[in-house]
Amino acid sequence: MEKTCTNVWNSCLQIIKDNIPAQSFKTWFEPIKALRMEGSVLTIQVPSLFFYEWLEEHYVGLLRKTIKKQLGEEGRLEYNIVVEQSSASKPYTTNMPSNGNGAEAKKQSMPIPISINKDIKNPFVIPGLKKLNVDPQLNRNYTFENFVEGDCNRLARSAGYAVAAKPGGTSFNPLMIYGGVGLGKTHLAQAIGNEIKRTLPDKLVLYVSCEKFTQQFVDALKHNNINDFVNFYQAIDVLIMDDVHNFAGKEKTQDFFFHIFNHLHQSGKQLIITSDKAPKDLAGLEERLLSRFKWGLSADLQIPDLETRMAILKNKTYQDGIDLGDDVIEYVAHNIDNNVRELEGAMVSLLAQSTLNRKEIDLNLAKQMLKNFVKNSSKEISMEYIQSLVCEYFEVPVEMVKSQTRKREIVQARQISMYLAKAHTKSSLKSIGNFFGGRDHSTVIYACQTVEDLIDTDKKFKGYVADIQKKLKMS
Repeated sequence: MEKTCTNVWNSCLQIIKDNIPAQSFKTWFEPIKALRMEGSVLTIQVPSLFFYEWLEEHYVGLLRKTIKKQLGEEGRLEYNIVVEQSSASKPYTTNMPSNGNGAEAKKQSMPIPISINKDIKNPFVIPGLKKLNVDPQLNRNYTFENFVEGDCNRLARSAGYAVAAKPGGTSFNPLMIYGGVGLGKTHLAQAIGNEIKRTLPDKLVLYVSCEKFTQQFVDALKHNNINDFVNFYQAIDVLIMDDVHNFAGKEKTQDFFFHIFNHLHQSGKQLIITSDKAPKDLAGLEERLLSRFKWGLSADLQIPDLETRMAILKNKTYQDGIDLGDDVIEYVAHNIDNNVRELEGAMVSLLAQSTLNRKEIDLNLAKQMLKNFVKNSSKEISMEYIQSLVCEYFEVPVEMVKSQTRKREIVQARQISMYLAKAHTKSSLKSIGNFFGGRDHSTVIYACQTVEDLIDTDKKFKGYVADIQKKLKMS
């Protein structure tokens, strides 16, 4: 059989899968794509420079042996790396060979300050003074074990694992975790701290919010002990600073944090920071501080998809020792999609109501008790709602469905909307036609017949309609 890049890489994956944990395989090898093969050189595409560095640092030996087994002694591996730019620019790719020095090469090219010479005395170390005993201010419930992984957070979670295993020893310094409200930034940042304290108990780990740091700074100025304040923070091994966007406009606080940041970074200490925006989108912060935030890795947390939301709820109920039906979990996950905090809050409310009223948790109780959380619970099934639901499902603009365009994806959304409007509302064919752009009743009949035919002949299309109908039923 002719060797193609795809079947060679698939053969490699079979070997790799048998030699590493299933979770590691899913995280680090499933996202890889085989691009091409020229002679004995196989080129694979990895989604980021972070992936390249991790593979070269942790799996280069296994990769090298696997490639040689498939392609012979001359077999070599080359990476095609997707490099993200600013939001206004498209990502580009760059090729790099596999040489086992990925992490080291990146570190050498990083624009970081020169480390302090070890021969220079540290003016902050007082002879005979015992090592500080610092309360890390961590919530012990925030661990990697109960931080559910999904496509929305895989990069950030994997980077967190790397930092926890080797704090200050990776190029992810600082590690910046950013994303919207309630997506798990604080949980992940503290999970890193808890893991470091578990495996390296002598490390001084400290979690502090930006607001708390600012208040401490103001108190230090007020009581004229700013040197003690700075010296304390410069002694920390792992500093977790939450919500750095709150530094905006606080110039004096930024100035002192800048110097603390520099000292820790130059001393090989680990910095972990969280923000609600990417560094390039932060306003009110000094440029020199923003540039420091960009030294390491910036990883975002996105809104979890349905499967991840369901996994989060199942994990929550398991942790609480509660057994809920899949229909209840699916209902809550379908209807609460803003953030993880709101999702867990809804589940806590549901469990509380069940306990207080001594009622078994079923779908009806879930609908009744979560009216304040579920955005669609009080909506009637109207043509407006059906149209909105279909457009959201296919990610097409609502106004386009009523337009005269004949684009395939728009026509499909329009026909399904008409079909569902006929099935789930009491509107006449004429009313449905008028609602969807002033069309006549014969167009509605044709649309309904087309949808029915496709349901009978196209399995994928049938799945689309079934998913949307399930959402309608949930509402």
